[in-house]
Amino acid sequence: MTVLGPSPISTYTGPFTASQATRLLWRAGFGPKPGQALQLASLGLDGAVASLTRPVGAPVFTGAPPSNGSGPPLDPINNFGDANTWWLDRMIRSDQSLIERMTLIWHSWFATSVEASTARMMINQNWMMRGNALGSFYNLLLAVTVDPAMLMWLSGAANTKDVPNENYAREMMELFTLGADSGYTQQDVEEQARALTGWTHSWGSDGPTDIHYDPTLHDTGSKTIFGQTGAFTWQDSCRLCVTHPAHPSFMVNKLWSYFVGAPPAAADLAGLTTAYVKGGFQVRPLVEAILRHPLFYDGPLMVIPPAVYVAGLHRAAGMTITTSAWWWICQAMGQLLFFPPNVAGWDYTCWLDTARWQARLTAVNHLLANDFLNPNGTTYSATETAQQALTSALQFWDNPTLSTETTDNLIAYGNQVQAGITANWEQTVYRIMRQNALRTLIPITPDWQTC
Repeated sequence: MTVLGPSPISTYTGPFTASQATRLLWRAGFGPKPGQALQLASLGLDGAVASLTRPVGAPVFTGAPPSNGSGPPLDPINNFGDANTWWLDRMIRSDQSLIERMTLIWHSWFATSVEASTARMMINQNWMMRGNALGSFYNLLLAVTVDPAMLMWLSGAANTKDVPNENYAREMMELFTLGADSGYTQQDVEEQARALTGWTHSWGSDGPTDIHYDPTLHDTGSKTIFGQTGAFTWQDSCRLCVTHPAHPSFMVNKLWSYFVGAPPAAADLAGLTTAYVKGGFQVRPLVEAILRHPLFYDGPLMVIPPAVYVAGLHRAAGMTITTSAWWWICQAMGQLLFFPPNVAGWDYTCWLDTARWQARLTAVNHLLANDFLNPNGTTYSATETAQQALTSALQFWDNPTLSTETTDNLIAYGNQVQAGITANWEQTVYRIMRQNALRTLIPITPDWQTC
C-alpha cells in the first residue's frame, strides 16, 4: 500500500470511521457505493487518501455502460446533451473518482463552453484535463492556453499582431492564476495579449476547424510583463503567471475552496504555498495535504454540486445511466456539463434555491421511475411499522446517516400514512406507497444536500 509522506500542514487525528470516509468520498469523488465507506475507513486516513490520489493503471468501470433508454447508444459528439451524460457515466462507474472530480474542478476553473466551439473540441479538452488532473499546474496551464476549445472560447484564435485581443490575457491572470487586482495592470494585460498572438483557425461545415499556430501572426516585438522585458511568447505568458509572487496563494486558496468550507489559517496557507513552489507547482501534494487536514473533517458542511449529486444517487442505489434525459435535469439543477454559466465557471457557494431544489426532486423521481414498488403487484408486509419502513428505505440507499430531526420527521410522516389506513385492502397498498415515498424523500432531505 502506498505510504504518504508528511504533510506540510496540520493533519486530522480524530477517528476515521465510515462517517469521515463518506465525507471524503463525497468531496473527493461522487459519494460512496454500497459498502465503500466502510471499506475505505478500514484503510485509515492516509491509506484512504492515497487510494484516491494515487490510483494505479487505467480506470476500471463497473456496471452496465450508459444508454439512452431506447434507440441508438449515446453519441456525445453529435447528440445535444449526450456529452453531459457521457461524463456522468464516468463519474458513476469509474474506480478513479478523484481523477474525475479533479477534471470537474478544472472544467470550472478554466471554464470553457461548447457554445463557442464544438462537442468534439470539448470532449478533447475534457480528456486533456483528465490527463493533467493531479500533475503540474504549470503544464496544465500550458495545455489549456493552446487548447482549441479555449482558443475559441476566449478569442485566442482571433488574437493577431495586427489586431491583438485581450480576452484570454485578462482571464488568465484574473481567473486562472493570480486573482482580480493581484499584481497586474492594464499594461500587463495588453502586453500579455501581444505575447499570446499567433493562433488562428478556419471555418468548416460543423464550425471552427484547423486551429493552429501561424508564426507570421505572432508579435515578435519586445514586451514588458510584470516588470520583465523580452520577446515573450505564449509559453512565456504561462511561465510569468505561474512564477508571479501572487500565484501560489491564489492557487492554494482556490483549490482549497473546492474541498473545505472554511478558509485556511495563515499558517496552513503559508505551508501549502511554500510546498507548492518548492515542489515545482505539483497539484497532487496539495490535494493530499488538504484531504488530510482537520478542517476537511471537522469544518463546515458544503453543498453537494448538482453533477456530483446525480452521480452520487446512481452510485448509492447501484444504478447506471439508462436515459439521456440527465442533461436537462442537470441543467435545471444548475450544472449542465460543458455549458458553464460564464468564464468564471460555476459559483460553488450558490447551488440551492427553490427552483434548483425542485430539480433535485425531479432527479430522484427520474432515477427511481423504473424501481418504484408496484402497489398492485408487489408482495409486501401488511404490518410494517413506520420505523421498519424507514429502516427499509434507508437500506435501499445503503444506510446514509440522517440527523435526529430528519429521522423523527420521516417517522412522523410514516405514522401519518399509517393512521390513514382504514380498509383492509389499504394495509399493504398504502405501506408500499409509503415505502416509495420514503425512498424519494431520503435523498432530498437537507442531510443529503451537504457533506
